[in-house]
Amino acid sequence: MSLREPNSDGKYPDGEDQGPGVVRATERIADQLDAMVPVSEDAGNQVLTDDTKLVRWTAPLFVACAVVLLPWIVIAGLTLPQRQLSRNYDIAWAGYDVILLIGLTCTGFTALRRSRRLPIAASATGALLTADAWFDVLTSPGGWGVAEAVAMSLLAELPLAAICFWLAWHSQEFAEHRLVLLTRRQRRQRAEAVPVET
Repeated sequence: MSLREPNSDGKYPDGEDQGPGVVRATERIADQLDAMVPVSEDAGNQVLTDDTKLVRWTAPLFVACAVVLLPWIVIAGLTLPQRQLSRNYDIAWAGYDVILLIGLTCTGFTALRRSRRLPIAASATGALLTADAWFDVLTSPGGWGVAEAVAMSLLAELPLAAICFWLAWHSQEFAEHRLVLLTRRQRRQRAEAVPVET
């Protein structure tokens, strides 16, 4: 039985109530993704798997963001002006969105697998999202374009960047805890391997 499955009386083993319907639905999606993609075989996962709610929910969130970004890349490539005080303006932004797509996908995948590479992917993606927000606002032509860029920055890019930076910090802390457990395990195995003289 998974730690997140209720007992026969409907209570969860860790005593935690799963909350409102949105929370339960998110947990079900995370459970389905967990069943589809195995946890990374990193040595750290052998002693401690990071099942923090935010880490579990990050995978579906970032995969969904990557899926939404795919049509946006096509729209940006087709609708942005070809020239705006610089050549290849359309290609530059569509290309940046491709790089952002790769970052979101890597962050979602490493979070899904609880990989030790999550801090790297999350840090890079957070930096990309922050830069995207910055340049979207500053390169907007004005009027409605600026309002749209500010709204996108405040409602999507910067909150996702904050989640990325939290993931990077949390995963690093978690990795250090895993190292302590692995070191203890190795010491114990060495102690058990030494024959006792009688």
